[in-house]
Amino acid sequence: MNKRILTALLLSTASMSLAQTAKLSDGIIKLGVLTDLSGVYSELSGAGSVKAAQMAADDFMAANPGYKGKVQVLGVDHQNKADVASNKAAEMIDRQNVDVLLDMPTSSTALAATEIARQKKTVAMVVTGGTTALTNENCNKYTFHYAYDNYMLANGTGVAATRKGGKSWYIIYPNYAFGQDLNRQMTAAVQATGGKLITPSEATPFPNTDFSSYLLKAQSLRPKIFGTMQAGADLVNVVKQYNEFGLKAQGIGLGIGLLFETDIAALGQDAYAGALATIPWYWNLDQRSRDWAAKFEKAFGKKPTWAQAGVYSAAMQYMNAVKRAKTDDSDAVVKALEGYSFSDFFARNASIRPQDHRVLLNVYTVEVKPKSQAKEPGDYFTKVATIPASKAFMPLSESKCKM
Repeated sequence: MNKRILTALLLSTASMSLAQTAKLSDGIIKLGVLTDLSGVYSELSGAGSVKAAQMAADDFMAANPGYKGKVQVLGVDHQNKADVASNKAAEMIDRQNVDVLLDMPTSSTALAATEIARQKKTVAMVVTGGTTALTNENCNKYTFHYAYDNYMLANGTGVAATRKGGKSWYIIYPNYAFGQDLNRQMTAAVQATGGKLITPSEATPFPNTDFSSYLLKAQSLRPKIFGTMQAGADLVNVVKQYNEFGLKAQGIGLGIGLLFETDIAALGQDAYAGALATIPWYWNLDQRSRDWAAKFEKAFGKKPTWAQAGVYSAAMQYMNAVKRAKTDDSDAVVKALEGYSFSDFFARNASIRPQDHRVLLNVYTVEVKPKSQAKEPGDYFTKVATIPASKAFMPLSESKCKM
């Protein structure tokens, strides 16, 4: 056969294959990673989340040849500011033809961006924003909450730490949507388990570097648990000063609301040793996790955080939903996601609850082990308990979601 004719036939076949696979609005699936590329959460998400989405795109195209060259990734910095997130989300959707928004660390930016997504009927999959408002009073048809939320954190860590003997708490929290919500959830979990707050929780500026006044107050109050609801660089500063002030030596335990691997790496695991946390995934959970983490580390130069792994999983589930729906039309993709059950290296025993778009998955309460017990760099956690997907998240009976 003439080489030119053969080439034309192959191109025609590829084109027909894609057409039969899905109707794409502009011929491309565009994944928009709205994240923190320069601030306090840039290490735990940021460029690593963009890389994770690109890995998902590459793996999806490799597994589905009809989509080869038809998936693109765009990373945008929201600067942890709600107004910037709104403007960037609108620009990504209107001008850059993004089909889905991903990641969105900082709850205030997640709430702002998902409101734009609702208005513009664009799918949003929040991985790193924690507020339960996303699946409660601020839920909407196009938003899905992936990986974790504040109820899950409190239901895991607050309960476990209180049962372990932490009957009295002093809690500080960052004064924005995430911290306010996590404080409410943690307080409720501690009290429901028989614990109490010695004094009302205190809000701290966000971001912040000096937590000395709160640590001095903890020394005078002498709670069993000093609860810190900060995250990212703020958490690192709290834990650094907690150790400098000698609270552990004084018998005041550390209760961490939200913990990422990069927080531990910043100070060394001995600074966190003995602290409990609840997380949706960690890189050496099992062989499936280790295999993916090794691939990520080769591509990015660092081990992944659970947020970055969650972005990969969410991006892949979105693309698979487009494939099932045979279109990137948002309403059709939403239907393909609702009620869907799956299990991948990140999300185990997972399903997407149709009533509020909460992604349910197994999660893990872990204890940070001392460095002397680590078998290799980054071996931070001892698993204390697996919380099954059916128990880890807020039950529908408590939901305020009305779609």
